Amino acid sequence: MEIESVGHDIARVRMRLSEHNTRHGGTISGPAMFTVADFSIYVALIGRLGSAAIPSVTSNLNITFLTRPPARDVIAEARLVRVGRRLAYAEVALYSEGSSELIAHATGTYALVSSIPKA
Repeated sequence: MEIESVGHDIARVRMRLSEHNTRHGGTISGPAMFTVADFSIYVALIGRLGSAAIPSVTSNLNITFLTRPPARDVIAEARLVRVGRRLAYAEVALYSEGSSELIAHATGTYALVSSIPKA
């Protein structure tokens, strides 16, 4: 994966097409799209929180596959919707390179571990 841009509350990540993320029939695998969605949220968190985001972990991720994507690079555009003291909530739009049509939409919650006091 390649980080294309990071800003305050946003990130754009490219997942390059490879034999490891495609299925027979020339489509991108669901697990690969799930992975790039999750990673793009993490990148957006680092853009917002810096090194404080590093120990954060995914607590929930939901993805809806909207159409069968062609065998091209996948672009994930993550946007942090809300960042609280303990949780961050984000949404991700996934596109095939060169298209403006959504191939999948994801929402995710990250637990901000560094802000949770140790017992």
